[in-house]
Amino acid sequence: MITDATTGTSMDTSTGISAGPGGTRPRAFVLTGAFWVVCRNPRYLEELAARGLKVLLVTPESYREHAQTCRKDPEHPASLIDDIVYVDGALDQEGSFTPSFVAGVRAWRERYEITGAYAVGETLVEQTGLLCDALGLRGPGLRATRACRSKYLQRWYLDEFSPASLVIPPGRREDADLTALPYPVVVKPATRHSSSGVVAVSGAGALRSLLATYPEYETVLVEQQVTGQEFSVESLVQDGEVIFASVTRKETTESHARTFVELSHSVPSADADAEGPLLEANGRMLAALGFRDGIAHAEWRTGADGRPYLMEVAARTPGDGLLALYHLATGRPLEPEIVRIALGEPAAYPAPRRWTRQVYLEHGTGTLEDVSVDWPGVRPVWVGDGGMWPELVPGPAGDPAALRGVLVLKDRGAPLAPLASSDDRAVTFLLDAPSPHELDALEQRVRAAVTVTTGPEADGVH
Repeated sequence: MITDATTGTSMDTSTGISAGPGGTRPRAFVLTGAFWVVCRNPRYLEELAARGLKVLLVTPESYREHAQTCRKDPEHPASLIDDIVYVDGALDQEGSFTPSFVAGVRAWRERYEITGAYAVGETLVEQTGLLCDALGLRGPGLRATRACRSKYLQRWYLDEFSPASLVIPPGRREDADLTALPYPVVVKPATRHSSSGVVAVSGAGALRSLLATYPEYETVLVEQQVTGQEFSVESLVQDGEVIFASVTRKETTESHARTFVELSHSVPSADADAEGPLLEANGRMLAALGFRDGIAHAEWRTGADGRPYLMEVAARTPGDGLLALYHLATGRPLEPEIVRIALGEPAAYPAPRRWTRQVYLEHGTGTLEDVSVDWPGVRPVWVGDGGMWPELVPGPAGDPAALRGVLVLKDRGAPLAPLASSDDRAVTFLLDAPSPHELDALEQRVRAAVTVTTGPEADGVH
């Protein structure tokens, strides 16, 4: 250990980590999740670095090479990360990340004063809950973080809000009574995300055949299909109290396929009749989970009986472009408030004052050749798979309707397939307007202006 006599700062020569005056451990904050998801939301990194906190990241081993390259680039957000632990596991195997997570993070307890932690994305929500519980940090709580990573545990704890369902554990598929539920049903792998493996089935024979396609070790949830409009509710919770909640309207491929890939998000929802019951049910659902501190993203459907049915709930930031939509809708980013909640500081967030929407375009199959946009001042931004999104600047509340950006989420030459999961989507655009009517009209104009050109066998598709 070497100590600077001027500043009183100590340096451990074996690790290169600086301690505070008198040898105290440096204060640090742990972010967890897929490396590209963390970097796509650089405000977390910037907010923590501006507070003088060491930024620690836990991410899957598969990102090691890319992360090491990005950290060397002073212009990349990853240059703000002070230390990374790489963990092994798979999303379709429950708890598989936990052993390497615990093994990797234990050393940080001795080297840093960890003041907060937050899961950015779905990958390590449960493990982050364990970290918060072990260190006495603010977080959603053990029940919430465990249940939010398991579709069948959500049905266990939140039966009041759930459709009729059947849990089929590994090794019990042949014994399962597939006539116990009314058809059609929806089949959901228990721990995956991004709509992966979620399929609607119309009869017991088709269900039996579909179950055989999932890995033998995977638990599968089968539940009665709820028809009706889909929504999500984003909630900021502090000390067990909801301090902000907003309803987002969603559209999916369900309208013309057996899958449930999200095609659009509208913030806020223009369905005033649905909003009250959704927010009331969402508040009771969070209380049943014992949700303490953080942000929750809950997906709901309003059934034909007018009742809100919970599809699933996540104890992390909403995905897709919802963070950008909330920034456009309110004029303020959500990330600083999430950090304040994790650190135990007072947090607040304003109501939306503009109507915003993200749209994912469906496309032909083949190879992605080009994307063109016939719109003044707007060109498509090719961000690729896991690349950085440009910052979209919100306008004043009364501004005319505006196209804020067109993003291409795959590289040129990438193969395009039918939309079976969120990862299959290739092109998206974001827009906002002072009224729902103007937002709808703008969406149709933008759809006509964007052309996705695929392989030699396909023409442009709108």
